[in-house]
Amino acid sequence: MSTKILVVEDDRETNQLLCKYLRKEMFHVCPAYTGEEAFQKLSTDSFGFVLLDLMLPGMDGFEILQKIRSEKNIPVIIISAKDESQDKIIGLRLGSDDYITKSFHMSEVIARVKAQLRRFTQYNSSGTSQTDHYLKHGDIVLDLNAYVVETGDNVKSLREKELQILKLLMSNPKKVFTKENLFEHIWGEPYLGADENKIMVHIRRLREKIEEDPRNRNIFKRFGGLVISWG
Repeated sequence: MSTKILVVEDDRETNQLLCKYLRKEMFHVCPAYTGEEAFQKLSTDSFGFVLLDLMLPGMDGFEILQKIRSEKNIPVIIISAKDESQDKIIGLRLGSDDYITKSFHMSEVIARVKAQLRRFTQYNSSGTSQTDHYLKHGDIVLDLNAYVVETGDNVKSLREKELQILKLLMSNPKKVFTKENLFEHIWGEPYLGADENKIMVHIRRLREKIEEDPRNRNIFKRFGGLVISWG
């Protein structure tokens, strides 16, 4: 049975585009253009997923998110033009599973929707507790469910490979990884010289998201031994 998704977005063009691409993936999709309309549909219908804009006329996205979390255990992804860390922190603390900033690629939205549905299905079938969604090392907290990393008051969204790399390093503190064995762990393929750029792009992005000094060659050095050797 196809998951029923509520798309809450006041911009009609964006809403219709999201609905179009989700329907191509065989999801059952229902649009809502205001907070009040979303509230009514959530009260009278059953949804398995919500894509939620924050800046809605009338009732805002945070209020809708609170209503969802008070009554339902379903995945919610916030899609918003608000790019400030504080808004992301509030959204994640209120219970959103992910946060995508506009403008975005439709392929990214689809990928994240599918990823959240996979995790939701796996965790509910296996009875995994919420604490299993997190890894902590020093002052860095990795949320495996929401694809975000927290360092102090900073919250950053991660891409799939970024999360996998960080998870591997945090699960093996003080272990040294070369670019060859890192590639083989994450991509599951033999390392070729041409793959170096692929790895370095993801490492650079991770440095920018969590390091005090992204230019430091030893990624995550301040977290006590999470080091990659490039020798």
